[in-house]
Amino acid sequence: MLHTVLERLKLKGKSLLPIVQGGMGVGVSAHRLAGTVASFDAMGTISSVDLRRHHPDLMVETGRSRDRALIDKTNLVALDREVKAAKDMAKGKGLIAVNVMRAVSEYASYVRQSCESGADAVVVGAGLPLDLPELTADFPKVAIIPILSDVRGISLVLKKWMRKNRLPDAIVIENPKYAAGHLGAPTADAVDNPNFAFSNVLEGARQLFKDLGLEKESIPLITAGGIHSHEQVKQLLGMGASAVQLGSPFAVTEEGDAHPNFKKVLVEAKPEDIVTFMSVAGLPARAVRTPWLEAYLEKEEKLQRAAKQRPCTVGFDCLVSCGLRDGIAKHGQFCIDTRLAFALAGDIKRGLFFRGSEKLPFGNAIRPVRELIEYMLTGIRPVLAAVASPTVRSQHDLVPA
Repeated sequence: MLHTVLERLKLKGKSLLPIVQGGMGVGVSAHRLAGTVASFDAMGTISSVDLRRHHPDLMVETGRSRDRALIDKTNLVALDREVKAAKDMAKGKGLIAVNVMRAVSEYASYVRQSCESGADAVVVGAGLPLDLPELTADFPKVAIIPILSDVRGISLVLKKWMRKNRLPDAIVIENPKYAAGHLGAPTADAVDNPNFAFSNVLEGARQLFKDLGLEKESIPLITAGGIHSHEQVKQLLGMGASAVQLGSPFAVTEEGDAHPNFKKVLVEAKPEDIVTFMSVAGLPARAVRTPWLEAYLEKEEKLQRAAKQRPCTVGFDCLVSCGLRDGIAKHGQFCIDTRLAFALAGDIKRGLFFRGSEKLPFGNAIRPVRELIEYMLTGIRPVLAAVASPTVRSQHDLVPA
C-alpha cells in the first residue's frame, strides 16, 4: 500500500490517492494498466474505443469485417471483458473508470455498457456530455465525471445537470496547452488561451460553485495536462485541486497496455517532435511527429482542398462527425481508428502516437506504475542508471528527487 501526506481524493464514498490515470485509446489504457493503478488505491481508467483489438478471438470475427453492427456489438463484448478484468486486478481497491468520448457514434452504448459491466465511474470528454445524467440514471452508484477545459464549459454542464437534479461527482479540468490526444480547444491556435490556465479555471470554478450555491457540495476538481513532477502535484493541490490526472506518464509504464514500440516512441520524442494539428474528429490533437504524421502534414492542405463525402473506409463509422468520411475540409483527412490501431500494435511507420507536450517523469525510462505513483506523491524517484532493464526494483533502490 502506498501512503502520502497529501489529502486524499474523496469520490463516491471512497478515499483514494489523489492520482488519476487518464483514459487513452485506442487500447493504450485497457484492463492491465487501469487495474494496476486501481490496485494501488488510485483511479484507473479504461479507454472504451475499439477494445476488440486486445482480444484475438474478437479480431478473428471482425478484423476484415465491414459490418458496422457486428463491430459495434463486438466492441461492447470487449468493453465488458476489460472492465471485469480490471476489477478483478484491483481486488476492491481504488476505482475503475471508463473514458468515453462524446464524439464517438456509440457514445451512449459505451456509457450504458460501462455501467452494466460494473465500472465505478464514467468519464466523458471530447464534447459536452449534457445527457450523461439520463444515460446513467439507472446506476446511481456510478460516478459521472465530465472533462472540461474552461469555466464556461463547467458552467454549461453544471446548469444543465442541475435542472436534472444531478451534479458531477468530480470534474476533470484538462489544459489543452499541455495535454495529449484530442484537446478541449476549438482550434490548434486556441490552445494557448489563458482561460485554460489551471489557476484561472480553479479560481473561476470555485467562484462559480459559490454563485450557484454549490459550495457545500465539495465537487472534486481534478487537473490534467502536462503534469510530470511531485512539485506540480503539491502546487496544484495547494491551489485547490483535489487530485491530478496523468496520461502520457502512465502510457509508458511497464503495465501500459500498448506495444513496447509505442512506449519507445513516446519516451524518445524530443520537444520539437511533438506537434499539434487538426484531428479528423474536428478537434485539435497533439502527437509525436512520426513518419506517417510527417507525411500527412506535408500534404494536409492538398487533402483538405480535395475533401468530399465518401463511405467509411473501414465500415466502422466510429465518429459522429468525421472529416474524412463527411468531407469536412477544415478537419483532418485520415482514418483515426486505423492510425491509432497501428500505434497500439507498435507500427512506428504507420501509427499515430498521441503524447503530451511536457517531459516525462522518468525521462526515457520505462518504469512500473508503482514507482510513478510513488514519485508523484512523495518526490522519491527510482535510480534510473539501468534504463535498458525495466525490471521492478526494491524500495531500497529509491532516492530523493
